[in-house]
Amino acid sequence: MPGIKPKLLLHVCCAPCATVPLERLAEEYDITGHFSNPNIHPYQEYRDRREETRRYFNQLGFELIVPSKYEIEDWFKATVGLEKEKEGGARCPVCYKLRLGQTAKLAKDLSFDHFTTTLTVSPHKKTDIINRIGQELAKEYAINYLNFDFKKEDGFKRSIELSKENKLIRQDYCGCVFSNPIKDKETVKIAKEFIDPGFAF
Repeated sequence: MPGIKPKLLLHVCCAPCATVPLERLAEEYDITGHFSNPNIHPYQEYRDRREETRRYFNQLGFELIVPSKYEIEDWFKATVGLEKEKEGGARCPVCYKLRLGQTAKLAKDLSFDHFTTTLTVSPHKKTDIINRIGQELAKEYAINYLNFDFKKEDGFKRSIELSKENKLIRQDYCGCVFSNPIKDKETVKIAKEFIDPGFAF
């Protein structure tokens, strides 16, 4: 039907990374965000990023879907044996697949036309791996994944500009406890229920 935009479910890792995707896609798609990030530790950091994302989406007039619970255990189960991997190593694709899988399933369940992710804004994330995982999940859930590389055309630089304009809090680590220089006691306690007992934080 003319004038109706296709519905896009956008996996959102944080408000700063959502800036450029929303700016570039809003004219063509009817966007709803999905804050699916059980990788973010500790809970206070998860809550802060979630609420900042919620505030930004409300400010721009976009809907944001937030999970009803903090599914930290799912992330630790998925990454068992990968604790010693450096950021950018073998643990990251597993993390991407968990989060994008949650978004793909929700997009299918709610009859969206497409899904994609904000993750490719970051220069620290490997776009080819993210998009490959997205396409694999698209086949699994029978829903269309849109390939984007939001860091292109100075996308990361633009995200910094928009973050400053909107007074968004930017983070200094990806979110997971293995990349966080500050180890939260409660998160470490939960982690030890799943990981190698000999692993030293």
